[in-house]
Amino acid sequence: MKAFDTAETSFDSHTHDHRRCVRSALQTAEALCQQHGVRLTALRRRVLELVWTSHCPVGAYDLLEMLSKDQGRVAPPTVYRALEFLLANGLIHRIESRNAFVGCPHPQEAHAGHFLICRVCGAAAELSDPGIEATLDQRAGELGFFVEAKTVELRGLCKGCRARRPDGGEQSA
Repeated sequence: MKAFDTAETSFDSHTHDHRRCVRSALQTAEALCQQHGVRLTALRRRVLELVWTSHCPVGAYDLLEMLSKDQGRVAPPTVYRALEFLLANGLIHRIESRNAFVGCPHPQEAHAGHFLICRVCGAAAELSDPGIEATLDQRAGELGFFVEAKTVELRGLCKGCRARRPDGGEQSA
């Protein structure tokens, strides 16, 4: 597995073509679901599209509200089942600290989620680095710890939010 990150697209809204980003994510999801013999139903596809509407984590109840505007009343279990499907198929990640979800830009590659989360604008960028994963696995193993799930979340300020602060974002708010 190779290293990748989404910091350029997640934190730079001025040059990023977000429509293309969403379109690409949906095409990739459709291809992967077909390849794995699972159905990307219209509802699952719409939930995935809504998750990708920004690079900020979105909660289940926010998704429920957005879906209700689209389709009328939608029951919460419907959204949770769609999210479970998308998680199980690696199409989204759960941001544990926010109890929210972001789209996975590389669902075709098995990886743990490492996230940079801006505390001002809320954008989240995914990092994946096999070296980080190997180090975490090694240290956990040395301690006799069996890892069941890995999500690393780093909170701070993105480049844009740091630039807008008079102190350069050096002080914690």
